[in-house]
Amino acid sequence: MSKLDNKVAVITGGSSGIGLATAQRFIEEGAVVYVTGRRKQELEAAATKTGAIAVQGDASNPADLDRLYDAVRNDGRRVDVVVANAGTAEIARLEDVTDEHFDSVFNINVRSAMHTVSKALPLLNDGGSIVLVASVSGRVGTSGMSVYNASKAAVRSFARTWANELKGRNIRVNALSPGTTDTPNVGSWLDEAYPARPLGLRETGARTRRFLQYVRTRHASRPGHSGAMSAPVVSAVRRQQEPL
Repeated sequence: MSKLDNKVAVITGGSSGIGLATAQRFIEEGAVVYVTGRRKQELEAAATKTGAIAVQGDASNPADLDRLYDAVRNDGRRVDVVVANAGTAEIARLEDVTDEHFDSVFNINVRSAMHTVSKALPLLNDGGSIVLVASVSGRVGTSGMSVYNASKAAVRSFARTWANELKGRNIRVNALSPGTTDTPNVGSWLDEAYPARPLGLRETGARTRRFLQYVRTRHASRPGHSGAMSAPVVSAVRRQQEPL
């Protein structure tokens, strides 16, 4: 019997990339998975492929997150795992950063993570798990990515703080920090910026199983102590010198 049998997981940014690969593996391990994403056609295709329950919406829109959790509640379910995966990456050197660029990146990468978790709390079971998808860029200085790097550092900080705030409910909070991974969100501009760089693959089995084990075990972090896994989440074949 899998440790995820009959567990309920919510994954934002579940239409493609890391979110889709995570949903697929969770379902294979017996979980009921709700995925959300902005693009209806891609989200429905992901749900058909994996067997996930699709709720279209933008994770940076609090009203859409309310609809997501209302769908879980209306199905008579509670939540065991929250994976805040929705995010964006845009290149802008310091001299090119605009208020619009800053607000866009922080709204999607930081504010959406906060609302995804805070709005889940009334439905999240005690002893549950929160996974924040950060990036190794949160601790390195990748050129041209200062705003993105700062947003992912903020996500790692959330994990440390929320682990302390939620320890009374035995809820574990972990930040997973992928390196450069071949996803639709990064592929096009990354090919131009770093044409010779080998990318991580989303569904390498051993790495996916490692991620799954990390999420479902109580050794990931004990309540009050956040964990940080600095490896491509659902798999990269090798580490990068300048990870995204």
